[in-house]
Amino acid sequence: MAGQPEVLGKKGYEKELKRLQIELVHLQEWIVHEGLKVVVLFEGRDTAGKGGTIRRITDRTNPRVVRNVALGMPSDREKTQWYFQRYVAQLPAAGEMVLFDRSWYNRAGVERVMGFCTDDEYEEFMHSCPRFERIIQRSGIHLIKYWLSVSDDEQERRFQARLDNPAKRWKLSPIDREARARWVDYAEAKDEMFARTDTDESPWFVVEGDDKKTARLNLISHLLEQVPYRRVDQERIKLPPRQERPYERPPRTTEKRVPERFRVD
Repeated sequence: MAGQPEVLGKKGYEKELKRLQIELVHLQEWIVHEGLKVVVLFEGRDTAGKGGTIRRITDRTNPRVVRNVALGMPSDREKTQWYFQRYVAQLPAAGEMVLFDRSWYNRAGVERVMGFCTDDEYEEFMHSCPRFERIIQRSGIHLIKYWLSVSDDEQERRFQARLDNPAKRWKLSPIDREARARWVDYAEAKDEMFARTDTDESPWFVVEGDDKKTARLNLISHLLEQVPYRRVDQERIKLPPRQERPYERPPRTTEKRVPERFRVD
């Protein structure tokens, strides 16, 4: 049974986040060293904090190794493909970790609630999804699924904050606004999704997300436990000497330079 959580202030949060981000770099090096293939799914309601958590994970990692995937609406051609096809194209090669900011579970959530798929397509997805996940796991992919949970009161507060903030207003798409109106429909869709896809081989891990900073630390620390890793010994880097051949820069007047409107002390 887990003990009482450690309570951190602002400086404590920043210190722990930095420590975890360094561990993520070590995990990244291990993934490359061992040729591992890792997939992490981030699902949850709008405003649940998926994007912010992913940004904290990728903040110090190599984007060629730890890759974020956030697919838009399918094209007309993609709509005629096997449903999982465009997601399969994003799966990792050896030495990569892919973070899905929403995933194939769109069909169990937004597509189901908004009527973007038929009942038959929904049932086919629910039938096929656990089998699809077993197939990719048997291929050697580590699959980790997170649901970021947020209460209706906190979601409403975040929606209102987006309305009041010009830098965040773009996040309120027509689909997001409709999702607010269909809160119960989404809750029921999530419950059905869990009932049919939360398996022993591919479980859902729920992260309480009403406090974003708490959610980030808890999720990242849990993620680090899901892929056993060791620190890879790195050769000490020695910089080569610079060329000693004389060089004279062209005059600045020959260059198109950005105006210096600011100067920071």
